[in-house]
Amino acid sequence: MNILASQFNTKSLLKYVLPTILMMIFMSTYTIIDGLFVAHLIGEDALSAVNIVMPTLNLVMAIGLMFATGATAVMGKLMGQGKDFEARSFLSVVYLVAIAIGLVITMVFILFPEEIIGILGGKGDLFDYSKEYLIALSYFSIPFILQMFVQSFFVLAGKPTLGFLLCLLGGVTNMILDYVLISPNFMGLGIIGAGLATGIGNSVPAIAGGIYFLVNRKGSLYFAKPIWHGKTFFQSVFNGMSELVSQLSTAVTTLLFNIILLEIAGKSGVASISVILYIQMIQTALYLGYSVGVAPIISYKYGAGDTKQLQEVIKISVYFTAAVSILIISFSLLFDDFAIGIFISKESETFSMAKQGLRLFSIAYLFMGLNVFISSMFTALSNGKISAILSLSRTLVFLIGSLILLPMVLELNGVWLAVPLAELLAFGLALYFYKNKQKQYGY
Repeated sequence: MNILASQFNTKSLLKYVLPTILMMIFMSTYTIIDGLFVAHLIGEDALSAVNIVMPTLNLVMAIGLMFATGATAVMGKLMGQGKDFEARSFLSVVYLVAIAIGLVITMVFILFPEEIIGILGGKGDLFDYSKEYLIALSYFSIPFILQMFVQSFFVLAGKPTLGFLLCLLGGVTNMILDYVLISPNFMGLGIIGAGLATGIGNSVPAIAGGIYFLVNRKGSLYFAKPIWHGKTFFQSVFNGMSELVSQLSTAVTTLLFNIILLEIAGKSGVASISVILYIQMIQTALYLGYSVGVAPIISYKYGAGDTKQLQEVIKISVYFTAAVSILIISFSLLFDDFAIGIFISKESETFSMAKQGLRLFSIAYLFMGLNVFISSMFTALSNGKISAILSLSRTLVFLIGSLILLPMVLELNGVWLAVPLAELLAFGLALYFYKNKQKQYGY
């Protein structure tokens, strides 16, 4: 029996999604580990350069996440309807398309690095660092996309623990290579070494995941003969559009953060937001990990018409997400010195700026978790339209508006409060759709 057909309660549901939460945390450490080694072995300028290049990584991961979440919703529904071969065939199609797109992205990054860095706002002392980091990352565009598949497809295949172990192995690889490649005591490649370490670390779960689906024939999900069905493919793309929008918006807003902070606070401002966003990666990994882990269950129960279980799973999810939000805010307020101190010396003027920013930024976690879950829930229910509206409003419309308006009134504090205001506005919209669609989906 497919494990997704099980009857879930709070304990069994959390046990099932825990490996995915841990997996997402380790996935988020890839870039964070880079930041730690770059900050301590190279300097704050190099740390700022990593953040300048970050939108390109957001773009690549956005494409991977779009295919992963959209395809998971489609395949989960097919499996719930007993159409296992169709789900396996579609898995092969998604992998082939993703590899082709990754190859195109690699060529663009390699051919036009200076133009891309110019668009991202890299200039002066930061330009060379940014260019070197981008070129190093560019060779791994395909693995960056495929490693996003491990998060979703292994959960759908009923193997979340294996997916977590692969990501753990990738994280450990990244950590070891960061020191070996960056440190002057070893290869001394500087920021180029940081990019190579991240790329190789991502390649571990990406390659291993593909091998698993190729050779394993005993599970519920593996590669089968790819059969193109345009309607199904574009439905999956549409379903995953909210995740694409969310990641692309992150790229745009990171660019805006960098431009605005360079104007208001110089390189120290960019270094401060870099640290805050690194800390946020770990914290939001809890939200994202849970949402990714529970999405296949929601898709399966919806496809199978099991309304009672659908209601139970969503109710547990709302309570869990709210509880995690309280924990994250408490952590941010109680351990801010420790978290920031990992990246920046307490004697640096950047430290106090980042601490003030993190305290104001943390207000966003009151609403962020439920916003992430509700958007993911609609993706899992194959309602890509609502999910895209929520993601677009939250991560682009509301946030860009806040970033433009608040600094005019509150200056630097307005930058830190932009995300909390955007999350508050998005929560109101998410709550409206959640209530409005209850009867339609039966949750």
